[in-house]
Amino acid sequence: MNATDLEYLVRLAFLAGAALFAVGLHLMNSPATARSGNRLSAAGMITAVSAELVWVANGSPGLANWAIVLGGLAIGGLAGLRLARTVAMTAMPQLVSLFNAVGGGAAALLAVDDFLRHAGERTPDGALATLDGWLAAFIVADVLIGSVTFTGSLIASAKLMGRLRGQPIIITGGRLISAGALIVSISCSIVLVLAGAGVLNYDTWVLDMLLLVTLAGALVFGVTMVLPIGGADMPVVISLLNAFTGTAVAMAGFVVGSSVMIVAGALVGASGAILTKLMADAMNRSIGNILVGGFGLAEGSQMVVDEEGGVVREISVDDVAIQLAYASKVIIVPGYGLAVAQAQHAVRELADLLESRGAEVSYAIHPVAGRMPGHMNVLLAEADVPYPQLREMDEINPEFDRTDVALVIGANDVTNPAARTDPSSPIYGMPILDVDRARSIVVIKRSMGRGYAGIDNPLYTNPKTGMYFADARQGLASLVSAVKAQ
Repeated sequence: MNATDLEYLVRLAFLAGAALFAVGLHLMNSPATARSGNRLSAAGMITAVSAELVWVANGSPGLANWAIVLGGLAIGGLAGLRLARTVAMTAMPQLVSLFNAVGGGAAALLAVDDFLRHAGERTPDGALATLDGWLAAFIVADVLIGSVTFTGSLIASAKLMGRLRGQPIIITGGRLISAGALIVSISCSIVLVLAGAGVLNYDTWVLDMLLLVTLAGALVFGVTMVLPIGGADMPVVISLLNAFTGTAVAMAGFVVGSSVMIVAGALVGASGAILTKLMADAMNRSIGNILVGGFGLAEGSQMVVDEEGGVVREISVDDVAIQLAYASKVIIVPGYGLAVAQAQHAVRELADLLESRGAEVSYAIHPVAGRMPGHMNVLLAEADVPYPQLREMDEINPEFDRTDVALVIGANDVTNPAARTDPSSPIYGMPILDVDRARSIVVIKRSMGRGYAGIDNPLYTNPKTGMYFADARQGLASLVSAVKAQ
């Protein structure tokens, strides 16, 4: 096979990989086909990487140090496999953040390497030989976006893991530092692009220093951008950083001339941007407002007591079992507490038991429940909960009025009626699950602790609400036994 035929086949393989990415992403629109979509996307990646390795092995321009290539594949593949098999569902959001960081950081490093290589190649008159304005623009965009994604994702992951406080972290002069880092990075980027276009002419060491300053400013901005963002906004932030990762990969594709990287990065970037907008709309807030940060600062407030002097009403497992055993319609509202307790199988067992007794059971899924987009869907899919029972917020809300029991498991902020009734609340205007409109409400929580937003929930003092204090998995297991005894 000659080089022309090989190149033709390699490009066909790239096209096939890109097509698999697109089809896989489409299949991820539904929980019923998400697994197939994930497998197709993985097949697309394997196809693209294999084609690139074949192309490099046959003498195309690119990395030819097989020890580095195969070593990187082995280390990364084994680490990814181990993480995928061992990560707990509670750690999935921080793992996604780490993946975002790795993707953004890798794209930025690729751009830095490419720039240093181009900046060292000069014509006899001292001008840059192989770097033009467009290529320079893609390189600096890759460095900027990839670096912001890298440090921003690390901070988000640290917040989710509890290594940093989940509440907004306000540092003195933080916004001034953010603005300064961004202005410096963009200014240096403009100079680098003009140098690549031939408008300006600098020595190589000057260009290297400008790139270093651009990189440092973007890294600082990633930190100062995410630190002031509260935990309740973390699903939106993860989605936004995921969009940044995709955009950085697409820019890297332009830098190295890889069509499959451009397509894959564009798909991730576009879908992440759309998801970010949808989630921000679900919280009734703009993306700009979320990035400004400071949401959920009310750590010192006291437990809300309603106007009638309502107090928290604690109930026993038998009280809950009696309500559930004779209910005709039950809506389960899963939250992060369900994920923390790894209680997805226990809630499925309870739902099956209630259905066997003639109850209609469904699950109310809020767009930002949990710590990442789709967290509850993934969690319940692991327990093989039937997909038709997973109901989105707009679909399920009209049904709460005719629901006998709303069983809330660890979901706090997304059920907080202050979003509808209290203009002074930080979440006022945010669409919520209308749990308070059910005939009876049972909340399973380990304690009266606030949710990730750090604000109180008046739902807990509602006269219709009974608080069943227990670990979610243990509490649900006790409920199953108690319902069977009825």
